[in-house]
Amino acid sequence: MPQTKLPLSLSNTLVMVCISLLSISLFLFEPYSSQALQYDRLAINNGEWFRLISGHFLHTNFTHLAFNLIGFLLLWALHGDDYTITNNLILIVYLGFAVSFSIHYFSPELSLYVGLSGVLHGLFCWGVIQDIRKKMTTGYLLFIGAVLKIGSEQLYGAGALMPTLIEADVAVDSHLYGAIFGTIGGIVCALFSKKENT
Repeated sequence: MPQTKLPLSLSNTLVMVCISLLSISLFLFEPYSSQALQYDRLAINNGEWFRLISGHFLHTNFTHLAFNLIGFLLLWALHGDDYTITNNLILIVYLGFAVSFSIHYFSPELSLYVGLSGVLHGLFCWGVIQDIRKKMTTGYLLFIGAVLKIGSEQLYGAGALMPTLIEADVAVDSHLYGAIFGTIGGIVCALFSKKENT
């Protein structure tokens, strides 16, 4: 049965609200936040591993922050009924590390990175797999849409508008990695859920 109301319970919203407030707070302390916390390949190679996760909560400018938080809000409205405090927190940490490790080892041209978009693509694909598990037709349609978007970005890039708005190149590889690991995480969760119900 499709969701008919917003998932307003504490369990559905707490992690999203905390991550949003963290991102806003860090933005208010720029440029110091980025200097200390952004994904920085050289700093990570020198042992600052915390940057693998902290960089996701930083943004290049207000437009970048606004787009990511609006995306987070839309994902919550779409799939928030599947969120609990535990699974949402685990997902964000898992996706953050997975995206950063993938950038580190498979996208050597990216020396600096900030933003939630890789994690958001992962959350989207995780939620779509939950929709498919519930036999919702929209799940298949949304998954096809995600594949087409990411495929287009890999072939043609992100276009000219978004880099202008966020004052930085769009790290399309982070979207790809987020989607891959979000799909994997979604399938694993779906399989465990199926086991519990049998």
